Amino acid sequence: MDDHRERIRAFLLRHLGTGDLNDKDDIFTLGFVNSLFAMQMLAWIEREFEIEITDDDLEIRNFNSVQAIHALVRRKTGAAIEV
Repeated sequence: MDDHRERIRAFLLRHLGTGDLNDKDDIFTLGFVNSLFAMQMLAWIEREFEIEITDDDLEIRNFNSVQAIHALVRRKTGAAIEV
């Protein structure tokens, strides 16, 4: 499932204009995310991992880092979370 993590990181790096991103870097605190990108990111996550993001998932802590997004994808796909 490291492939999920790498796909998430590649998407973020492609869109955030930064060359480096650690798994725990908070992309909101670092100022990389605006509301338009947040919506694009949600749509990409749903398409890429074939999951549905529900209202219950819409908490910033689920989307603020590679690690957080990876954990959300793992939960939504029923896989055990690797830390």
